[in-house]
Amino acid sequence: MLISTLLLTAAGLALSAAIAPAETLRWARAGDSLTLDPHAQNEGPTSALAHQIMEPLIIRDMTGQIVPALATEWGPSESDPNTWIFKLREGVTFHDGAAFDSEDAVFSFNRAMTPDSDYKELLASVVEVKANGPYEFHIITDGPNPIMPSNITNLFIMDKDWAEANNATKVQDYEGGEDTFAAKNANGTGPYKLVSREPDAKTVMTMFDDYWGKDAFPMEVTEIIYTPIQNAGTRVAALLSGEVDFIQDVPVQDLARVAETEGLQVITAPQNRVIFFGMNLGDADLTLDNVEGANPLSDVRVREAMKIALNRDAIQQVVMRGQSEPAGVIMPPFVNGWTETLDTVPATDVEAAKALMAEAGYGDGFSIQLDCPNDRYINDEAICQAAVGMLAQIGVTVNLNAQPKAQHFPLLSNLETDFYMLGWGVPTYDSEYIFNFLVHTRTEKYGSWNATRYTNPALDEKIVSLASMTDLEARNAAIGEIWAQVQEDILYLPIHHQVLNWGMSENIDTVVAPDDTAKFKYFKLSKLN
Repeated sequence: MLISTLLLTAAGLALSAAIAPAETLRWARAGDSLTLDPHAQNEGPTSALAHQIMEPLIIRDMTGQIVPALATEWGPSESDPNTWIFKLREGVTFHDGAAFDSEDAVFSFNRAMTPDSDYKELLASVVEVKANGPYEFHIITDGPNPIMPSNITNLFIMDKDWAEANNATKVQDYEGGEDTFAAKNANGTGPYKLVSREPDAKTVMTMFDDYWGKDAFPMEVTEIIYTPIQNAGTRVAALLSGEVDFIQDVPVQDLARVAETEGLQVITAPQNRVIFFGMNLGDADLTLDNVEGANPLSDVRVREAMKIALNRDAIQQVVMRGQSEPAGVIMPPFVNGWTETLDTVPATDVEAAKALMAEAGYGDGFSIQLDCPNDRYINDEAICQAAVGMLAQIGVTVNLNAQPKAQHFPLLSNLETDFYMLGWGVPTYDSEYIFNFLVHTRTEKYGSWNATRYTNPALDEKIVSLASMTDLEARNAAIGEIWAQVQEDILYLPIHHQVLNWGMSENIDTVVAPDDTAKFKYFKLSKLN
Protein backbone atom coordinates (compact mmCIF):
# COMPACT_ATOMS: atom_id res chain seq x y z
CA MET A 1 0.00 0.00 0.00
CA LEU A 2 1.13 3.59 -0.70
CA ILE A 3 1.02 4.84 2.85
CA SER A 4 2.42 8.05 4.31
CA THR A 5 3.61 7.98 7.92
CA LEU A 6 4.13 10.89 10.32
CA LEU A 7 7.20 10.99 12.53
CA LEU A 8 7.17 13.54 15.32
CA THR A 9 9.73 14.32 18.00
CA ALA A 10 8.61 14.34 21.59
CA ALA A 11 8.35 18.11 21.37
CA GLY A 12 6.27 17.80 18.20
CA LEU A 13 8.56 20.15 16.31
CA ALA A 14 10.24 17.86 13.77
CA LEU A 15 8.09 16.33 11.07
CA SER A 16 8.87 13.83 8.35
CA ALA A 17 6.48 12.26 5.88
CA ALA A 18 7.38 9.22 3.82
CA ILE A 19 5.61 6.78 1.59
CA ALA A 20 6.28 3.09 1.92
CA PRO A 21 6.34 0.92 -1.20
CA ALA A 22 2.74 0.50 -2.13
CA GLU A 23 -0.08 0.83 -4.61
CA THR A 24 -2.82 2.89 -2.93
CA LEU A 25 -2.72 6.64 -3.47
CA ARG A 26 -4.84 8.89 -1.28
CA TRP A 27 -5.84 11.98 -3.20
CA ALA A 28 -7.47 15.16 -1.91
CA ARG A 29 -8.55 18.49 -3.31
CA ALA A 30 -10.86 21.31 -2.22
CA GLY A 31 -14.01 20.23 -4.02
CA ASP A 32 -15.63 17.02 -5.17
CA SER A 33 -16.88 16.01 -8.59
CA LEU A 34 -20.35 17.44 -9.10
CA THR A 35 -21.69 14.30 -10.76
CA LEU A 36 -20.59 11.04 -12.37
CA ASP A 37 -22.79 11.65 -15.42
CA PRO A 38 -20.04 12.27 -17.99
CA HIS A 39 -22.00 14.80 -20.05
CA ALA A 40 -23.85 16.77 -17.35
CA GLN A 41 -21.15 19.16 -16.11
CA ASN A 42 -18.15 20.51 -18.02
CA GLU A 43 -16.25 21.36 -14.82
CA GLY A 44 -12.61 20.69 -13.90
CA PRO A 45 -12.80 18.40 -10.84
CA THR A 46 -15.77 16.61 -12.38
CA SER A 47 -13.78 15.83 -15.52
CA ALA A 48 -10.71 14.93 -13.47
CA LEU A 49 -12.56 12.19 -11.61
CA ALA A 50 -14.23 10.99 -14.81
CA HIS A 51 -10.83 10.63 -16.51
CA GLN A 52 -9.88 7.90 -14.05
CA ILE A 53 -13.00 5.84 -14.86
CA MET A 54 -14.00 6.74 -18.41
CA GLU A 55 -12.22 7.61 -21.62
CA PRO A 56 -12.68 9.83 -24.68
CA LEU A 57 -11.69 8.80 -28.19
CA ILE A 58 -8.54 10.90 -27.94
CA ILE A 59 -7.03 12.44 -24.84
CA ARG A 60 -4.49 15.00 -23.67
CA ASP A 61 -1.62 13.44 -21.76
CA MET A 62 -0.03 15.00 -18.67
CA THR A 63 1.91 17.47 -20.85
CA GLY A 64 -1.17 18.60 -22.80
CA GLN A 65 -0.39 16.71 -26.00
CA ILE A 66 -3.23 14.94 -27.83
CA VAL A 67 -2.66 11.18 -27.89
CA PRO A 68 -4.78 8.11 -28.77
CA ALA A 69 -7.28 6.68 -26.30
CA LEU A 70 -10.31 4.75 -27.58
CA ALA A 71 -9.39 5.81 -31.11
CA THR A 72 -6.05 4.78 -32.57
CA GLU A 73 -6.12 6.90 -35.73
CA TRP A 74 -8.09 9.90 -36.91
CA GLY A 75 -8.18 12.42 -39.70
CA PRO A 76 -10.42 14.20 -42.21
CA SER A 77 -11.93 12.11 -44.96
CA GLU A 78 -10.08 12.36 -48.28
CA SER A 79 -13.37 12.37 -50.17
CA ASP A 80 -15.45 14.62 -47.89
CA PRO A 81 -13.78 17.53 -46.04
CA ASN A 82 -16.82 17.78 -43.76
CA THR A 83 -16.17 14.34 -42.26
CA TRP A 84 -13.69 13.28 -39.59
CA ILE A 85 -12.94 9.54 -39.49
CA PHE A 86 -11.84 7.77 -36.30
CA LYS A 87 -10.47 4.23 -36.29
CA LEU A 88 -11.49 2.71 -32.96
CA ARG A 89 -9.41 0.51 -30.71
CA GLU A 90 -10.36 -3.15 -30.88
CA GLY A 91 -10.51 -5.52 -27.92
CA VAL A 92 -11.56 -2.86 -25.39
CA THR A 93 -14.05 -3.78 -22.68
CA PHE A 94 -16.10 -1.76 -20.24
CA HIS A 95 -15.76 -2.46 -16.53
CA ASP A 96 -18.76 -4.78 -16.60
CA GLY A 97 -17.17 -6.88 -19.34
CA ALA A 98 -19.19 -5.51 -22.27
CA ALA A 99 -17.29 -4.90 -25.50
CA PHE A 100 -16.68 -1.35 -26.75
CA ASP A 101 -17.47 -0.54 -30.38
CA SER A 102 -18.69 2.25 -32.65
CA GLU A 103 -22.28 1.91 -31.41
CA ASP A 104 -21.15 3.24 -28.02
CA ALA A 105 -19.39 6.19 -29.64
CA VAL A 106 -22.47 7.09 -31.70
CA PHE A 107 -24.68 6.85 -28.61
CA SER A 108 -22.32 8.95 -26.45
CA PHE A 109 -21.90 11.75 -28.99
CA ASN A 110 -25.63 11.95 -29.64
CA ARG A 111 -26.23 12.04 -25.90
CA ALA A 112 -23.65 14.82 -25.49
CA MET A 113 -25.44 16.96 -28.08
CA THR A 114 -28.75 17.08 -26.17
CA PRO A 115 -29.96 20.23 -24.37
CA ASP A 116 -29.02 19.16 -20.82
CA SER A 117 -25.47 18.30 -21.85
CA ASP A 118 -22.74 20.71 -20.81
CA TYR A 119 -20.67 19.61 -23.82
CA LYS A 120 -23.06 20.57 -26.59
CA GLU A 121 -21.11 23.73 -27.48
CA LEU A 122 -18.10 21.57 -28.34
CA LEU A 123 -20.22 19.71 -30.87
CA ALA A 124 -22.23 22.68 -32.16
CA SER A 125 -20.93 22.24 -35.71
CA VAL A 126 -21.78 18.52 -35.80
CA VAL A 127 -24.58 17.58 -38.19
CA GLU A 128 -24.43 13.82 -37.68
CA VAL A 129 -22.35 11.02 -36.16
CA LYS A 130 -22.46 7.52 -37.54
CA ALA A 131 -20.73 4.16 -37.53
CA ASN A 132 -19.09 2.57 -40.52
CA GLY A 133 -18.68 -0.92 -39.19
CA PRO A 134 -17.91 -1.81 -35.55
CA TYR A 135 -14.57 0.00 -35.38
CA GLU A 136 -14.95 3.10 -37.52
CA PHE A 137 -16.71 6.25 -36.33
CA HIS A 138 -17.56 9.31 -38.42
CA ILE A 139 -18.26 12.90 -37.34
CA ILE A 140 -19.98 14.95 -40.06
CA THR A 141 -19.83 18.72 -39.56
CA ASP A 142 -21.52 21.73 -41.12
CA GLY A 143 -18.52 22.65 -43.23
CA PRO A 144 -14.93 21.51 -42.61
CA ASN A 145 -13.96 21.78 -38.95
CA PRO A 146 -10.14 21.89 -38.64
CA ILE A 147 -10.05 21.69 -34.84
CA MET A 148 -12.66 18.99 -34.17
CA PRO A 149 -10.15 16.63 -32.47
CA SER A 150 -9.32 19.32 -29.90
CA ASN A 151 -13.02 19.58 -29.03
CA ILE A 152 -13.45 15.98 -27.91
CA THR A 153 -10.58 15.24 -25.51
CA ASN A 154 -13.01 15.34 -22.57
CA LEU A 155 -15.97 13.79 -24.39
CA PHE A 156 -16.36 10.52 -22.47
CA ILE A 157 -17.75 7.35 -24.01
CA MET A 158 -20.53 5.44 -22.26
CA ASP A 159 -21.73 1.88 -22.82
CA LYS A 160 -25.00 2.18 -24.76
CA ASP A 161 -26.44 -1.05 -23.39
CA TRP A 162 -25.55 -0.13 -19.78
CA ALA A 163 -27.20 3.27 -20.19
CA GLU A 164 -30.35 1.73 -21.64
CA ALA A 165 -30.52 -0.95 -18.96
CA ASN A 166 -30.22 1.63 -16.18
CA ASN A 167 -32.51 4.34 -17.57
CA ALA A 168 -29.49 6.59 -18.13
CA THR A 169 -29.86 7.46 -21.80
CA LYS A 170 -30.86 11.03 -20.91
CA VAL A 171 -28.27 13.47 -19.55
CA GLN A 172 -28.85 14.45 -15.94
CA ASP A 173 -30.46 17.88 -15.56
CA TYR A 174 -27.93 18.99 -12.97
CA GLU A 175 -29.05 22.61 -12.81
CA GLY A 176 -32.63 21.45 -12.30
CA GLY A 177 -31.61 19.36 -9.30
CA GLU A 178 -32.26 16.01 -10.99
CA ASP A 179 -30.71 12.87 -9.50
CA THR A 180 -30.14 9.88 -11.79
CA PHE A 181 -28.48 6.48 -11.83
CA ALA A 182 -25.65 7.85 -14.01
CA ALA A 183 -25.03 10.66 -11.51
CA LYS A 184 -23.95 8.14 -8.87
CA ASN A 185 -22.73 5.13 -10.88
CA ALA A 186 -20.25 4.64 -13.71
CA ASN A 187 -19.22 1.95 -16.17
CA GLY A 188 -16.30 3.08 -18.26
CA THR A 189 -13.34 1.70 -20.16
CA GLY A 190 -10.84 3.67 -18.08
CA PRO A 191 -7.86 2.46 -16.05
CA TYR A 192 -9.77 2.50 -12.75
CA LYS A 193 -13.22 1.22 -11.94
CA LEU A 194 -15.56 2.66 -9.36
CA VAL A 195 -15.73 0.72 -6.08
CA SER A 196 -17.74 3.12 -3.94
CA ARG A 197 -18.96 6.69 -4.05
CA GLU A 198 -20.00 8.98 -1.19
CA PRO A 199 -20.46 12.47 -2.68
CA ASP A 200 -18.48 15.15 -0.85
CA ALA A 201 -16.95 12.46 1.39
CA LYS A 202 -15.02 9.69 -0.36
CA THR A 203 -14.71 7.92 -3.70
CA VAL A 204 -12.76 4.69 -4.04
CA MET A 205 -11.46 3.32 -7.33
CA THR A 206 -9.35 0.28 -8.10
CA MET A 207 -7.30 -0.69 -11.13
CA PHE A 208 -9.30 -2.37 -13.90
CA ASP A 209 -7.48 -5.64 -14.51
CA ASP A 210 -8.69 -5.87 -18.11
CA TYR A 211 -7.73 -2.31 -19.03
CA TRP A 212 -6.48 -2.19 -22.62
CA GLY A 213 -3.58 0.09 -21.64
CA LYS A 214 -2.37 -1.92 -18.66
CA ASP A 215 0.97 -2.64 -20.33
CA ALA A 216 1.18 0.69 -22.16
CA PHE A 217 1.22 2.97 -19.10
CA PRO A 218 3.04 2.77 -15.77
CA MET A 219 -0.16 1.82 -13.87
CA GLU A 220 1.84 1.84 -10.64
CA VAL A 221 -1.09 3.28 -8.70
CA THR A 222 -3.55 0.42 -8.33
CA GLU A 223 -6.05 1.97 -5.91
CA ILE A 224 -7.21 5.57 -5.53
CA ILE A 225 -9.00 6.94 -2.47
CA TYR A 226 -10.32 10.40 -3.28
CA THR A 227 -11.39 12.68 -0.42
CA PRO A 228 -12.56 16.26 -0.97
CA ILE A 229 -11.39 18.51 1.88
CA GLN A 230 -12.77 22.02 1.51
CA ASN A 231 -10.94 23.67 4.41
CA ALA A 232 -7.44 24.65 3.31
CA GLY A 233 -5.83 24.21 6.71
CA THR A 234 -7.39 20.79 7.18
CA ARG A 235 -6.29 19.74 3.69
CA VAL A 236 -2.68 20.70 4.34
CA ALA A 237 -2.74 19.06 7.77
CA ALA A 238 -3.91 15.85 6.11
CA LEU A 239 -0.90 15.93 3.79
CA LEU A 240 1.53 16.76 6.59
CA SER A 241 0.18 14.05 8.86
CA GLY A 242 0.18 11.37 6.18
CA GLU A 243 -3.59 10.99 5.96
CA VAL A 244 -3.33 11.79 2.23
CA ASP A 245 -0.45 11.45 -0.22
CA PHE A 246 -1.34 14.00 -2.87
CA ILE A 247 -3.24 17.31 -2.86
CA GLN A 248 -3.83 19.34 -5.99
CA ASP A 249 -4.36 22.70 -4.37
CA VAL A 250 -1.74 23.62 -1.81
CA PRO A 251 -2.80 27.02 -0.38
CA VAL A 252 -0.31 29.72 -1.29
CA GLN A 253 0.28 30.53 2.37
CA ASP A 254 1.40 26.94 3.02
CA LEU A 255 3.69 26.39 0.03
CA ALA A 256 6.91 26.88 1.95
CA ARG A 257 5.71 24.79 4.86
CA VAL A 258 4.91 21.84 2.62
CA ALA A 259 8.02 22.18 0.45
CA GLU A 260 10.31 22.33 3.49
CA THR A 261 8.78 19.27 5.14
CA GLU A 262 11.00 16.22 4.88
CA GLY A 263 9.47 13.62 2.60
CA LEU A 264 7.17 16.06 0.78
CA GLN A 265 7.47 18.13 -2.39
CA VAL A 266 5.61 20.90 -4.19
CA ILE A 267 5.62 21.01 -7.98
CA THR A 268 4.35 24.12 -9.75
CA ALA A 269 3.31 25.17 -13.25
CA PRO A 270 1.14 27.80 -14.95
CA GLN A 271 -2.43 26.60 -15.42
CA ASN A 272 -4.51 26.82 -18.55
CA ARG A 273 -7.10 28.87 -16.65
CA VAL A 274 -8.13 32.49 -16.04
CA ILE A 275 -10.06 33.78 -13.02
CA PHE A 276 -12.48 36.65 -13.66
CA PHE A 277 -15.77 38.32 -12.72
CA GLY A 278 -18.85 38.27 -14.94
CA MET A 279 -21.60 40.89 -14.96
CA ASN A 280 -25.27 40.90 -15.94
CA LEU A 281 -25.11 43.63 -18.52
CA GLY A 282 -28.15 42.53 -20.57
CA ASP A 283 -31.17 42.75 -18.27
CA ALA A 284 -33.10 46.01 -18.06
CA ASP A 285 -33.08 45.85 -14.26
CA LEU A 286 -31.08 43.87 -11.72
CA THR A 287 -32.55 41.74 -8.97
CA LEU A 288 -29.93 42.11 -6.25
CA ASP A 289 -29.01 45.79 -6.36
CA ASN A 290 -30.48 48.97 -4.88
CA VAL A 291 -31.16 50.76 -8.17
CA GLU A 292 -34.82 50.72 -9.13
CA GLY A 293 -35.81 50.40 -12.77
CA ALA A 294 -32.30 50.42 -14.21
CA ASN A 295 -29.23 48.25 -14.61
CA PRO A 296 -26.01 50.10 -13.76
CA LEU A 297 -23.96 47.25 -15.27
CA SER A 298 -25.53 47.88 -18.68
CA ASP A 299 -23.50 51.09 -18.91
CA VAL A 300 -20.04 50.36 -20.31
CA ARG A 301 -18.66 53.28 -18.29
CA VAL A 302 -19.63 51.53 -15.07
CA ARG A 303 -18.01 48.32 -16.26
CA GLU A 304 -14.89 50.27 -17.22
CA ALA A 305 -14.85 51.91 -13.80
CA MET A 306 -15.07 48.55 -12.06
CA LYS A 307 -12.32 47.18 -14.30
CA ILE A 308 -9.83 49.90 -13.41
CA ALA A 309 -10.82 49.96 -9.72
CA LEU A 310 -9.56 46.39 -9.27
CA ASN A 311 -5.93 46.27 -8.19
CA ARG A 312 -4.69 43.06 -9.74
CA ASP A 313 -1.12 43.56 -8.53
CA ALA A 314 -2.33 43.78 -4.95
CA ILE A 315 -4.34 40.59 -5.38
CA GLN A 316 -1.26 38.89 -6.81
CA GLN A 317 1.05 40.05 -4.02
CA VAL A 318 -1.21 39.95 -0.96
CA VAL A 319 -3.93 37.39 -1.64
CA MET A 320 -1.99 35.05 -3.94
CA ARG A 321 1.49 35.66 -2.48
CA GLY A 322 2.96 35.86 -5.94
CA GLN A 323 1.30 32.66 -7.17
CA SER A 324 -0.68 34.20 -10.05
CA GLU A 325 -0.15 36.37 -13.11
CA PRO A 326 -2.44 39.44 -13.49
CA ALA A 327 -4.61 39.19 -16.60
CA GLY A 328 -6.14 41.61 -19.06
CA VAL A 329 -8.17 39.10 -21.04
CA ILE A 330 -10.16 35.98 -20.15
CA MET A 331 -7.84 33.82 -22.25
CA PRO A 332 -4.80 31.89 -20.97
CA PRO A 333 -1.49 32.32 -22.84
CA PHE A 334 -1.73 28.65 -23.88
CA VAL A 335 -4.64 29.46 -26.21
CA ASN A 336 -4.62 30.19 -29.93
CA GLY A 337 -5.62 33.85 -30.24
CA TRP A 338 -3.72 35.08 -27.19
CA THR A 339 -1.47 38.11 -27.63
CA GLU A 340 0.49 40.25 -25.20
CA THR A 341 -1.52 43.26 -26.35
CA LEU A 342 -4.86 41.63 -25.50
CA ASP A 343 -3.48 40.52 -22.15
CA THR A 344 -2.28 44.01 -21.18
CA VAL A 345 -3.31 44.47 -17.56
CA PRO A 346 -5.40 47.63 -17.03
CA ALA A 347 -3.76 50.14 -14.73
CA THR A 348 -5.56 50.67 -11.43
CA ASP A 349 -6.94 54.22 -11.33
CA VAL A 350 -9.49 54.92 -8.60
CA GLU A 351 -9.93 58.60 -9.44
CA ALA A 352 -10.58 57.89 -13.12
CA ALA A 353 -13.01 55.17 -12.07
CA LYS A 354 -14.90 57.61 -9.83
CA ALA A 355 -15.13 60.06 -12.73
CA LEU A 356 -16.59 57.35 -14.97
CA MET A 357 -19.13 56.44 -12.30
CA ALA A 358 -20.21 60.07 -12.02
CA GLU A 359 -20.39 60.45 -15.80
CA ALA A 360 -22.67 57.41 -15.95
CA GLY A 361 -24.96 58.92 -13.29
CA TYR A 362 -23.77 56.77 -10.40
CA GLY A 363 -21.59 59.23 -8.56
CA ASP A 364 -23.24 58.16 -5.31
CA GLY A 365 -22.60 54.52 -6.16
CA PHE A 366 -24.89 51.52 -5.83
CA SER A 367 -24.99 48.18 -4.06
CA ILE A 368 -24.85 44.74 -5.63
CA GLN A 369 -24.33 41.11 -4.63
CA LEU A 370 -21.19 39.23 -5.68
CA ASP A 371 -21.65 35.46 -5.93
CA CYS A 372 -18.43 33.58 -5.33
CA PRO A 373 -17.44 29.92 -4.87
CA ASN A 374 -15.43 29.01 -1.80
CA ASP A 375 -14.15 25.56 -2.82
CA ARG A 376 -13.33 25.76 -6.53
CA TYR A 377 -10.42 28.10 -7.33
CA ILE A 378 -7.26 28.94 -5.44
CA ASN A 379 -8.19 31.48 -2.74
CA ASP A 380 -11.48 32.14 -4.50
CA GLU A 381 -13.32 33.62 -1.53
CA ALA A 382 -10.27 35.68 -0.49
CA ILE A 383 -10.06 37.17 -4.00
CA CYS A 384 -13.73 38.13 -3.80
CA GLN A 385 -13.21 39.68 -0.38
CA ALA A 386 -10.35 41.78 -1.76
CA ALA A 387 -12.52 42.92 -4.67
CA VAL A 388 -15.24 44.01 -2.22
CA GLY A 389 -12.83 46.49 -0.64
CA MET A 390 -11.48 47.74 -3.96
CA LEU A 391 -14.91 48.40 -5.46
CA ALA A 392 -16.02 50.17 -2.28
CA GLN A 393 -13.47 52.88 -3.12
CA ILE A 394 -15.58 53.93 -6.11
CA GLY A 395 -18.93 53.69 -4.34
CA VAL A 396 -19.91 50.16 -5.37
CA THR A 397 -21.06 48.46 -2.18
CA VAL A 398 -20.65 44.72 -2.69
CA ASN A 399 -22.46 42.16 -0.57
CA LEU A 400 -20.46 38.95 -0.77
CA ASN A 401 -22.28 35.64 -1.11
CA ALA A 402 -19.65 32.87 -0.92
CA GLN A 403 -20.80 29.26 -1.04
CA PRO A 404 -19.69 25.83 -2.33
CA LYS A 405 -19.48 25.38 -6.09
CA ALA A 406 -22.39 22.92 -6.05
CA GLN A 407 -24.61 25.86 -5.08
CA HIS A 408 -22.66 28.53 -6.97
CA PHE A 409 -22.62 27.17 -10.51
CA PRO A 410 -26.42 26.69 -10.80
CA LEU A 411 -26.77 30.44 -10.19
CA LEU A 412 -24.96 31.00 -13.49
CA SER A 413 -26.77 28.24 -15.35
CA ASN A 414 -30.17 29.44 -14.15
CA LEU A 415 -29.36 33.15 -14.65
CA GLU A 416 -29.89 33.91 -10.98
CA THR A 417 -26.77 36.04 -10.49
CA ASP A 418 -25.91 39.60 -11.52
CA PHE A 419 -22.23 39.63 -10.53
CA TYR A 420 -20.17 36.49 -10.15
CA MET A 421 -16.75 34.84 -10.12
CA LEU A 422 -15.84 32.24 -12.69
CA GLY A 423 -12.64 30.50 -13.74
CA TRP A 424 -12.23 29.19 -17.28
CA GLY A 425 -9.83 26.61 -18.64
CA VAL A 426 -9.57 25.89 -22.36
CA PRO A 427 -9.09 22.18 -23.10
CA THR A 428 -9.13 22.81 -26.86
CA TYR A 429 -6.35 25.43 -26.59
CA ASP A 430 -8.37 27.56 -29.03
CA SER A 431 -10.39 30.78 -28.64
CA GLU A 432 -13.47 29.27 -30.27
CA TYR A 433 -14.10 27.29 -27.07
CA ILE A 434 -14.26 30.50 -25.02
CA PHE A 435 -16.53 32.22 -27.52
CA ASN A 436 -18.95 29.30 -27.80
CA PHE A 437 -19.47 29.03 -24.04
CA LEU A 438 -18.93 32.56 -22.72
CA VAL A 439 -19.65 35.08 -25.51
CA HIS A 440 -22.27 33.71 -27.91
CA THR A 441 -25.89 34.51 -27.11
CA ARG A 442 -27.35 31.79 -24.92
CA THR A 443 -29.25 29.33 -27.13
CA GLU A 444 -29.88 25.58 -27.18
CA LYS A 445 -26.46 24.99 -28.74
CA TYR A 446 -24.33 27.86 -27.46
CA GLY A 447 -23.62 30.11 -24.51
CA SER A 448 -24.48 27.78 -21.63
CA TRP A 449 -21.95 29.52 -19.32
CA ASN A 450 -22.73 33.03 -20.57
CA ALA A 451 -24.55 34.50 -17.58
CA THR A 452 -23.85 38.08 -18.73
CA ARG A 453 -27.05 38.11 -20.87
CA TYR A 454 -24.86 39.67 -23.57
CA THR A 455 -26.13 39.25 -27.10
CA ASN A 456 -24.62 40.45 -30.35
CA PRO A 457 -26.05 38.73 -33.47
CA ALA A 458 -23.24 39.94 -35.73
CA LEU A 459 -20.64 38.59 -33.32
CA ASP A 460 -22.59 35.33 -32.97
CA GLU A 461 -22.36 34.87 -36.72
CA LYS A 462 -18.60 35.37 -36.65
CA ILE A 463 -18.24 32.91 -33.77
CA VAL A 464 -20.22 30.19 -35.55
CA SER A 465 -18.21 30.70 -38.74
CA LEU A 466 -14.96 29.77 -36.96
CA ALA A 467 -15.93 26.09 -36.85
CA SER A 468 -15.72 25.75 -40.65
CA MET A 469 -12.84 28.10 -41.50
CA THR A 470 -10.00 26.03 -42.95
CA ASP A 471 -7.87 29.03 -43.90
CA LEU A 472 -6.11 29.29 -40.55
CA GLU A 473 -4.68 32.74 -41.28
CA ALA A 474 -8.17 34.09 -42.00
CA ARG A 475 -9.54 32.21 -39.02
CA ASN A 476 -6.97 33.76 -36.68
CA ALA A 477 -7.82 37.20 -38.08
CA ALA A 478 -11.50 36.55 -37.29
CA ILE A 479 -10.57 35.43 -33.78
CA GLY A 480 -8.72 38.71 -33.32
CA GLU A 481 -11.78 40.68 -34.47
CA ILE A 482 -14.02 38.85 -32.02
CA TRP A 483 -11.63 39.47 -29.14
CA ALA A 484 -11.45 43.16 -30.03
CA GLN A 485 -15.23 43.41 -29.71
CA VAL A 486 -15.30 41.42 -26.46
CA GLN A 487 -12.65 43.68 -24.95
CA GLU A 488 -14.41 46.83 -26.13
CA ASP A 489 -17.74 45.73 -24.67
CA ILE A 490 -16.17 44.64 -21.33
CA LEU A 491 -18.23 41.53 -20.76
CA TYR A 492 -15.89 40.29 -18.06
CA LEU A 493 -13.37 41.65 -15.56
CA PRO A 494 -10.22 39.51 -15.81
CA ILE A 495 -8.29 39.03 -12.56
CA HIS A 496 -5.40 36.63 -13.13
CA HIS A 497 -4.00 33.54 -14.75
CA GLN A 498 -3.96 30.81 -12.14
CA VAL A 499 -0.80 28.95 -11.07
CA LEU A 500 -0.97 25.31 -10.02
CA ASN A 501 0.75 24.00 -6.92
CA TRP A 502 0.57 20.25 -6.36
CA GLY A 503 1.77 18.91 -3.02
CA MET A 504 2.72 15.27 -2.58
CA SER A 505 5.11 12.71 -1.22
CA GLU A 506 8.57 13.05 -2.71
CA ASN A 507 8.22 9.41 -3.76
CA ILE A 508 5.57 10.26 -6.35
CA ASP A 509 6.95 11.05 -9.78
CA THR A 510 4.74 13.14 -12.08
CA VAL A 511 4.46 16.50 -13.84
CA VAL A 512 1.78 19.15 -13.33
CA ALA A 513 -0.81 18.93 -16.09
CA PRO A 514 -1.76 22.36 -17.52
CA ASP A 515 -5.44 21.47 -17.20
CA ASP A 516 -5.03 20.49 -13.53
CA THR A 517 -6.17 16.93 -14.31
CA ALA A 518 -4.11 14.25 -12.61
CA LYS A 519 -4.32 11.12 -14.74
CA PHE A 520 -3.02 8.50 -12.35
CA LYS A 521 -2.25 5.88 -14.97
CA TYR A 522 0.77 8.08 -15.84
CA PHE A 523 2.03 8.44 -12.25
CA LYS A 524 5.22 6.63 -11.29
CA LEU A 525 6.32 5.52 -7.87
CA SER A 526 9.82 4.75 -9.11
CA LYS A 527 11.41 6.95 -6.48
CA LEU A 528 10.49 4.25 -4.00
CA ASN A 529 13.16 2.00 -5.45
